[in-house]
Amino acid sequence: MPIYVYWGEDNFALTQAVKVLQTRSLDPDWASFNLDKITPDQPDSVLQGLNQAMTSPFGSGDRFVWLVDTPLMQRCSEELLAQLDLTLPILPKTTTLLLTGASKPDGRLKSTKLLQKYAQIQEFSPIPPWKTDLLLRQVQKVSQDLGVKLSSSGAKFIVEAVGNDTRQLYSELEKIRLFAGNSKTPVGEATIASLITTTSQSSLKLVTAILEGKTDHALELVRDLLRQNEPAIKIAVTLINQFRQRLWIKVMVEAGERDERTIAQAAELNNPKKLYFLQKELTQCSLYQLQQTLPLLLELEFSLKRGADETATLQTKAIELCQIFAPPSN
Repeated sequence: MPIYVYWGEDNFALTQAVKVLQTRSLDPDWASFNLDKITPDQPDSVLQGLNQAMTSPFGSGDRFVWLVDTPLMQRCSEELLAQLDLTLPILPKTTTLLLTGASKPDGRLKSTKLLQKYAQIQEFSPIPPWKTDLLLRQVQKVSQDLGVKLSSSGAKFIVEAVGNDTRQLYSELEKIRLFAGNSKTPVGEATIASLITTTSQSSLKLVTAILEGKTDHALELVRDLLRQNEPAIKIAVTLINQFRQRLWIKVMVEAGERDERTIAQAAELNNPKKLYFLQKELTQCSLYQLQQTLPLLLELEFSLKRGADETATLQTKAIELCQIFAPPSN
């Protein structure tokens, strides 16, 4: 009676895992008969799923019952709990039951405790972009799964290029796999750099370059982003969001706030664990410097929306922003 619970916001990685599970459970010739994908908008979706799970498969292979975005892990009536308690222990060995959702199962619920007893629970949340060691491990695992051989420097370059975007990671590795063909030589950094785009990480690197006052590096990143067809307005919005977030953190800290959750909530920081790294980054700049950035960034957004030349406007504002954080000359 294989029972699985997959949850997390990395929908692409979760979907990939579901495909693997389906391949392992279903006979392709009988898949249309033995696959039950039940969405929460269907009447009594959980009861329907449990009933289907008790049904024997047609032909060969197992029956695969998938409760998509099920509310079961966030709320559960007494009637449904009783049915769950009755069904889970006696599910046929020929049934694979999968429950998926974006949110973490509520550990206070009796239904969650039942699932913890009988199911294999796996989280699919994006790896924080600053945990490069975990991102490197992910690149190595996915490349191995896809049969792509990477050099050490090549794997590190991919981490820098795609960050924690799992969808892009699979897409870029598939591109590299097709390019490499049957070659047994690990694909190196130079080859990878010519094949993949790096816009997601470059936008964040641009923020870092500005905070460090590195004008030349910031201008180089602007050129790279535009060369990779990253929309100028998207670059501007990224900068606005990142600097607004950092400004809120600085304001809260200097006001004496010490509760990390309160600061993270004010800064609209989805992952409070990232706060430590941002606070460390912001020790090198003042509240006054951060306050000066937003008028410039709003001017940037306004100019781009009025049709100003994208390259010239971005470069000008990048220089002005870097000057705010540039160390004083001797």
